[in-house]
Amino acid sequence: MEGDITAIMGMVILQVCYAGLSITSKLAMQSGMNPLVLLTYRQFFGTLAIAPFAFFTERKTRPKITFPVLVQIFICSLSGQESVRIKTKPGLAKVMGTIVCICGAMLLSFYHGHTIGLGESKIHWPYVERIMSKTNPTNRQENRTLGSVLLLCSSFSWALWFVIQARLSVKFKAPYTSTTLLCFMAFFQCGLIAVISEHNVASWSLKSPIRLISALYTGIVCSGLTFSITSWIIQRKGPLYVSIFTPLLLIIVAIFSWALLHEQLYVGTVLGSILIIIGLYGVLWGKSKEMKVEEEDKVEKATNGSQKDDVELQMK
Repeated sequence: MEGDITAIMGMVILQVCYAGLSITSKLAMQSGMNPLVLLTYRQFFGTLAIAPFAFFTERKTRPKITFPVLVQIFICSLSGQESVRIKTKPGLAKVMGTIVCICGAMLLSFYHGHTIGLGESKIHWPYVERIMSKTNPTNRQENRTLGSVLLLCSSFSWALWFVIQARLSVKFKAPYTSTTLLCFMAFFQCGLIAVISEHNVASWSLKSPIRLISALYTGIVCSGLTFSITSWIIQRKGPLYVSIFTPLLLIIVAIFSWALLHEQLYVGTVLGSILIIIGLYGVLWGKSKEMKVEEEDKVEKATNGSQKDDVELQMK
């Protein structure tokens, strides 16, 4: 039970961290920062942040880093999946909960409806208000469809990463080291693309406070810290457990956007949020019941095995 609460709290904290990523990244790019440059800095600072933990905490316990291990980290095997057991009540709850979560996320993303009269947020951040005042509402509307498509692609890639990470965590049980290597490889991948597309040296400057804050936050918190926590939870709960919390991010971002960026809240946001919470509860209930049954099966097998050994010894 204690482990379940720790995992749930860890996943909620992760979604809050990623919500901060959405806000700070938006402000940095609104100030003129190239997204590819931001990604490059993110992986660079993420590598620097997590490398000391990998060296000091796993230097005696981590498996040997061989070339095949590096290849697995780069393009890991896609085998391994969450068992569903749809004929059981916990399995059915996981499936139905996942479907409800997806429906809620789609409703929250694509349907607005009427605005909710909560009034304006009492939080006033003059620097943010100056940046947001430069936003062109027409351009925001034109990019809404493209943004939705890109978000779907991003969600698919993120879910695929959970499956890959689940397989990797079985073969290489050193989450800090694997996170360091992942960020380091991503730094070169993003950096290469960014250098090719952005030749202006001024674009790489971090003199702007919001650019520096965004680069440090996304790197240290949203790469180094979150990737390590995600790997740790995947090892214990599986990829479905982690991925099912992702729609919760939409709710937190909506609240942060209203409070900090003074964006409107809509009926679709509330209805989608309710569905996400209901679906999330269903999946967590099903997962907890399955894990309880698995533990009972392990105890029963261990008991039967011990009794079998005793009978064989008596016969001898």
